[in-house]
Amino acid sequence: MSYPARFPADSPSITVTNPSPSTWVIEMHNGADNRMTEKFITHGLLPALDTVERHWRENWRAGVAKKQPEMCHGALMIVGNRKQDKFFSNGLDWDNLIKDPNFTVNFFPLVFNPLMVRLMTFPIPVIAVVNGHGFAGGMGMAMACDYRVMFDGSKRNSWLSMNEIHFGAQIPTGLMAVLQEKAPSPNVYRKIVLEGHRFTPKEALGLGLVDKTSAAADTETLLAEAGALASTLAPLAKSGAWGVNKREMYRTAIRAIGRDTLPTSVRSEDAAAKARL
Repeated sequence: MSYPARFPADSPSITVTNPSPSTWVIEMHNGADNRMTEKFITHGLLPALDTVERHWRENWRAGVAKKQPEMCHGALMIVGNRKQDKFFSNGLDWDNLIKDPNFTVNFFPLVFNPLMVRLMTFPIPVIAVVNGHGFAGGMGMAMACDYRVMFDGSKRNSWLSMNEIHFGAQIPTGLMAVLQEKAPSPNVYRKIVLEGHRFTPKEALGLGLVDKTSAAADTETLLAEAGALASTLAPLAKSGAWGVNKREMYRTAIRAIGRDTLPTSVRSEDAAAKARL
């Protein structure tokens, strides 16, 4: 496997590196704030995840055959654009996506949901390195990862927020399932979905939405600290059971994502209410 690997080939927005034999980094650099588009996910993130899994599985099979368990270790970090420290991901490229009349029918079931399932069943530990704000779909993607590390806010602002309620967008069924699975309580789930609360790093850590905060002043230092965590988690992949157990652990959410249907829009909800009332 040759690194760095870049996707898509014609206009890379994803770079994959392999800084140690058992750790990989997927860097998202779709502009400064990593707005999510069909191309970014389907031709960038998903092939990058395939590349990491393929390499790890090659190592794992070789390690099993040679009875060298250290070859079976593995962990992945996903980080926002390393040239800035403001955004992990600013969510969907909403203004452009909604220009497609078939957006809700196609994008969530065929593009975004497969990414959520991929992360929630990935066979090695996945750490979201939240190097800035994670809004809407950006927060959703971070929550679909196994662990989250973010700035503590002392040197770099960093918020997590599902802010759809503030601009009148419904959250699709699949993403709701991820949030419900990862929210530590119904009250926190309510704050996420109905209030669009901006969780500060301190709040996110205290509620268990993130696993570690750091006083790092820049992305490279934050990534190095996440790398230390990745090194401690990587041996847990050696048995090959990490992804299998996750599939069982998140079975309810994965089924809900698979059943994702066209969500009720604000306008259709109002029209139905008008007819009923």
